Amino acid sequence: MLTNDPQRAIREAADAAAPHLIAMRRDIHRMPELAFQETRTAGIVAAELARMGIPHRTGVGVTGVVGEIKGGRPGPTLAIRADMDALPIHEETGLDFASSIDGQMHACGHDIHTVTLLGVAALLKDLAPQLAGTVRLIFQPAEEVLEGAAAMIAEGAADGVDLALGFHNHPDMPVGSFGFVRGPCLAASDRFDLVVRGKSGHAAHPYAAVDPIVAAAHFITQAQTVVSREIKPLHPAVVTVGMVQGGATYNIIPERVALKGTVRTLHAAARDTAEAALRRLADGLETTMRVRCTMTYARMVPALLNDDRVLEPVLAAVTRQMGVAPEEGEPSMGSEDFAAFAARAPAFHLRIGAGAPGRDDRLHNAMYQPDERCIALGVQALSPAALDMLS
Repeated sequence: MLTNDPQRAIREAADAAAPHLIAMRRDIHRMPELAFQETRTAGIVAAELARMGIPHRTGVGVTGVVGEIKGGRPGPTLAIRADMDALPIHEETGLDFASSIDGQMHACGHDIHTVTLLGVAALLKDLAPQLAGTVRLIFQPAEEVLEGAAAMIAEGAADGVDLALGFHNHPDMPVGSFGFVRGPCLAASDRFDLVVRGKSGHAAHPYAAVDPIVAAAHFITQAQTVVSREIKPLHPAVVTVGMVQGGATYNIIPERVALKGTVRTLHAAARDTAEAALRRLADGLETTMRVRCTMTYARMVPALLNDDRVLEPVLAAVTRQMGVAPEEGEPSMGSEDFAAFAARAPAFHLRIGAGAPGRDDRLHNAMYQPDERCIALGVQALSPAALDMLS
């Protein structure tokens, strides 16, 4: 495929594949599948890999698929990962290929990621003799619940991986643009559940009860001081309580209140500080408010760290291929379980512009409509990056 004008050859190959990739994307979009339920999507991926003659394994980490393209010469193993799962959101786009399943939608563009990696696989399969090493294609389930990467890694998906490359569509960037962040790119994500138990009683006689609602309210307000008073201002952190549940009516003090929350941090020290502080605040309620507290704290994924050993060659390849340099952006307090792969090997997460002209879309939104041109553009960007790293 590569001639004396390799950039043109890659562009033409990606453009030629675009109609097929878009058709697959729309088929997957019509039938979205939630975390660890991606059996149909995984079947489409496996069928495409088989059609290309790419050896692969299915059922990795429940519903994941792993393919491998062996190069013509020995060298490192580069993993390229795409996620496949949808979200529990009811689609409201009105598109003719909108979700046919109530309450489920590809509102984060994982359908786009899946077919983009299939496009990369097709191009790199043709170029396999020129590769010095192996490309491992990782089609991952359950990113939205931050559990799919760990499930695949537990079944060997990251074994022997020397370099890792991830990517995500960005509707806040115009289609045709690319972006990056140095160092911490996406936040560590932790979860906590707090159950506050008091003593129920009549609302008119609070002295005869122990009010868990008041205690829970104290915890919620005090939790905000973790960021403002305990973590360095230069270390971004977020503590959010996303659920409060307790009580049934006007005149009864309930027995218990349950809280659910999330903690996002970019630095390990801030992560440790936040957990310790929230546990201490919960313990303190028992003394000051006479309640009993049970906290369950789960560390989900670490911060995603972009490594210059992968970032620099990818940026160089994208700039050469696309004729425009990716723009440096800011870290996000969102989280990505690609971080689990990045914790095992030098990695980089590329941002691919997907914003359609005249629209102001956001991820995880019922009206999300990315520009499908980002698929072929993603293939064009990722393929030469892989070639350069395995040259």
